[in-house]
Amino acid sequence: MTVPPGGDENNASWAAGDREQEQLPFSALLEDSAEDLYENAPCGYLSTLVDGRIAKVNGTLLKWLGYRRDELVGHKQFSDLLTVGGRLYHETHFSPLLRMQGVISGIALELKAADGSRLPVMVTSVLKRDSDGEPLLIRTTLLDAQDRRTYERELLRSRQEAEHDRERLQRLATTLQRTLIPPALQPVPGLDVAAHYHFASSDEVGGDFYDLFPLAAGRWGFFMGDVRGKGVDAAVVTSLVRYTLRAAAVSDPVPATVLANLNTALSQASQDDEPRFCTVIFGLLTPRVEGEGFHIVLAGGGHPPAVLLRADGSADYVPTPGGQLVGVVPDAEFTTVTLDLGPGDTLLLYTDGLTEAHASRTGERFGDEALLDVARALAPVSASDAVEDLTVLLDGFGKGLDDDTALLAMGVAPRSPRPG
Repeated sequence: MTVPPGGDENNASWAAGDREQEQLPFSALLEDSAEDLYENAPCGYLSTLVDGRIAKVNGTLLKWLGYRRDELVGHKQFSDLLTVGGRLYHETHFSPLLRMQGVISGIALELKAADGSRLPVMVTSVLKRDSDGEPLLIRTTLLDAQDRRTYERELLRSRQEAEHDRERLQRLATTLQRTLIPPALQPVPGLDVAAHYHFASSDEVGGDFYDLFPLAAGRWGFFMGDVRGKGVDAAVVTSLVRYTLRAAAVSDPVPATVLANLNTALSQASQDDEPRFCTVIFGLLTPRVEGEGFHIVLAGGGHPPAVLLRADGSADYVPTPGGQLVGVVPDAEFTTVTLDLGPGDTLLLYTDGLTEAHASRTGERFGDEALLDVARALAPVSASDAVEDLTVLLDGFGKGLDDDTALLAMGVAPRSPRPG
């Protein structure tokens, strides 16, 4: 700021003049007439008598509707300016509420212009009373809601498109997921087999998988596993794992060798920024030569241990110690364990969604010990009943079950009691 010369007197005079210049815009506003503010307001104003006849209307509303003042004042009611639906709402809801409350605001209505076009507005009305409390007139403010209506329609359209895309994504995810698990397990003579897959999300494809399939010379292979991650990437790895396991089992069904071949395939498919690995249990199933039931060889690759439910009512884990995650290191080692599945015995395989679920009330993790307690309470049990009971257990977790969970049970029917 430049200060003019001339001493304090001149400076004071200059400052006063500066203040006058600053006050000029405010003076212009103060000189603006109330009538002009009413006529040219950015919203419509309307005053009606208690019976609804229009007594006063501003120029803004007249421009919006295309009427002359003398066509409305004293000749039409406010409800005459509304569409049929708006008129019905005004008579049944708007007007009665206004009489009871004295004010009603933010009501969306449509006005009918002189040319027949429609104008969406937001309406606020206030009932003015005289000194005795008797209704005198109604003052109404109308805001142009065309932009708002356009926005709402765009919002609705976007929402409908998003819902359509979501439904399409859900169908795609469900279809893709179902291609990664067998629609029906191959029957094995003398073996009761049951399976269940819980989908934690309808939007994302999970990485859990299982299968049971025949091999040559009266043998069957089976597996249960869980791929790292979710979504399309997990689905790609799951597909690779399933078909590699099947192909490797046909080539050489030794369980540890099958997992070693899978480990090689995953290691070669992995990239530095996209590791591909999973947990797997692979088993070889053959009928027992010396009696009823089956002989099983299991190899574990970092997967939760299977549970063996015996005919005598006991149940224990079948650990496969030393089994490493499949696909993490190129020279991973896998160990095997053998067991016999006799009459009345059932072998249960599962993914960690079951043991990592949380109770809906307490939020506590279900855990390995709780699963073993449930298994001991169920034994002896058929494969079908075991899966049915565990499915009920899964449903009971509600939102606490936030991961996909697969169940696969195989059991031998108990011996029939000899007739006395």
